[in-house]
Amino acid sequence: MNRKTTNSSYGNDSITSLKGADRVRKRPAVIFGSDGIKGCQHSFFEILSNSIDEAREGYGKKIRVIRHEDLSISVIDNGRGIPVDYNEKEGKFNWELVFCELYAGGKYQNNSGENYQYSLGLNGLGTCATQYSSEYMSVEIHRDGFKYELEFKKGAISGEMVKTPSSRKQTGSSTKWRPDIEVFTDINIELDYFKDVMKKQSIVNPGVTFELYDEELNESFQFYYENGIIDYLKELDEDKGFTQVYDFQEEGSGRDREDKPDYRVKFQMAFCFNNSVNSLEYFHNSSPLEHGGSPEKAIKNAFVYEIDKYLKKNDKYNKNEKKINFQDVEDSLILVSNSFSTVTSYENQTKKAITNKFIQEFMTKELKKHLEIYFIENKTEAEKIANQVLINKRSRENAEKTRLNIKKKLSGKLDINNRVKKFVNCRTKDVEQREIYIVEGDSALGACKLARDANFQALLPVRGKILNCLKAEYGKIFSSDIVVDILKVLGCGVEIKSKSNKEISDFNLENLRWDKVIICTDADVDGFQIRTLILTLFYRLVPTLIKEGKIYIAESPLFEINTKNNTYFAYSEKEKNEITKKLKGKFTIQRSKGLGENDPDMMWKTTMSPDTRRLIRVDYYNEEDAEMMFDVLLGENLDGRKQFIEENGEKYIDLIDVV
Repeated sequence: MNRKTTNSSYGNDSITSLKGADRVRKRPAVIFGSDGIKGCQHSFFEILSNSIDEAREGYGKKIRVIRHEDLSISVIDNGRGIPVDYNEKEGKFNWELVFCELYAGGKYQNNSGENYQYSLGLNGLGTCATQYSSEYMSVEIHRDGFKYELEFKKGAISGEMVKTPSSRKQTGSSTKWRPDIEVFTDINIELDYFKDVMKKQSIVNPGVTFELYDEELNESFQFYYENGIIDYLKELDEDKGFTQVYDFQEEGSGRDREDKPDYRVKFQMAFCFNNSVNSLEYFHNSSPLEHGGSPEKAIKNAFVYEIDKYLKKNDKYNKNEKKINFQDVEDSLILVSNSFSTVTSYENQTKKAITNKFIQEFMTKELKKHLEIYFIENKTEAEKIANQVLINKRSRENAEKTRLNIKKKLSGKLDINNRVKKFVNCRTKDVEQREIYIVEGDSALGACKLARDANFQALLPVRGKILNCLKAEYGKIFSSDIVVDILKVLGCGVEIKSKSNKEISDFNLENLRWDKVIICTDADVDGFQIRTLILTLFYRLVPTLIKEGKIYIAESPLFEINTKNNTYFAYSEKEKNEITKKLKGKFTIQRSKGLGENDPDMMWKTTMSPDTRRLIRVDYYNEEDAEMMFDVLLGENLDGRKQFIEENGEKYIDLIDVV
């Protein structure tokens, strides 16, 4: 028996610890949540947070950010200035604690009311971690009549702190740094990110001006909301919803557990109802809560409880009807919640959600109280809200019923011969080889059946009039035998997006039973129309098949050119002329017959043989252009269709000659 040998061993000397800047530089994702662009973005937000905390405490009403051309960043405020001089209590300079020590800061006593009661930065990580992850950082601070200057490189102090008397009356901090490409895989933070963050911060910090300057564009952007979330909600509700904006604020104190100390909570909330726009945004201590947590749970609980109570009280439910859920409310709700607490339990350093039990309980109780009063005092609006939520609920339930019916119709094993009329399967079970020809009518089916390679080519005829799936309602679409048969044979489900249910049926590309789905119709006007209608079916119900290059069109020849010894096929007028010019001697030309009249050899050679057939792969590179063209050709855009025909009709005139 051979045993693998190695020179390395795992013993007591194998355990090491990262020290100093390496704690961040080698593992940035631990602090910032990612070592990519999202982590780099979060490092910027940590510095911005310090300026925001100062402004919220009443020190400075303007914060300026500069996006430099070399990808460095500056954050400038007129707060009190970061304390960086000698700290007798700690026996160190404060600059060492703030910029070079993790878990050091001035925000640990916020619950005692000493400073920064409602702070974005609580963990003492952000400033130090950002400095550690920088290629360089330059800091200039004005406070106590002095100017303090600090330089850092690669996570270490460069030189010494320079302290000189300051003639400037205004205090504040200015930090410029360049995220290190050795730490983050990407440091090119897009302008839109800065704009989005600063706009959101201006929303939840009313009265504070946020100014962004982009050196590359030489352009400035300013964000300011005098009334905070109320002004922002009115901005979202620009098309005027069916209720007025309602806002309130509350403050209280409590604890998450009996053995824990009390902490303070305050929150402001604004909402309205609108059928065109819906949006829910949560902020805590100014940090946007992407994953919500406690505030989101409180809002869901309170709205469902109070609206359900109103519906029951006013006999709005039908007999045996199920109660509403939050999705029914959310579909028409615009809401912004801005909460603060002196003790905050974040899920992690990236602060995407909070988990405080008391915050959830307090916000739930207060929101229920305000909703109850709101419904009593605003009877007309309460009635509108109740009716709309019921409409949303019933629409969702109908969509779910449709989804289940579709799933039931489309479900089935691979052996579907007996369930789809006149479907002709192939022998191989290897999906990478399997092809399905969707052909026009029974006569084409017969011709293709004689011509095909039964090992890998299957056939499905379409019979009768094909539905225009672009204009039809879902109920009508899924009552069409042709549509259902095609979808059954495909096997991958459908992907339909609607407001009530974004995925009416589960689409799974891996369940597609074919490597190629080939539309095969006659080369005449009727054939082209059938082809277009089948393409429209795919575009509306399974667009991913088009995007993934699974849909093909089999070109059929327009002309058959016969000489004494050979037969040639031309697929266009131009190709016919090119062939006949090269021929010597006598030849005859005849227009190709319909697919059903072709003999098997011709059918195999021109349409089905992988070596000689012509397949056009259907694709689109721009969703907007594709949507516009389908609308022009088959939608309600009659003026657009008329204009398209006037401008492009001559390109297709030869098709009329053919038939």
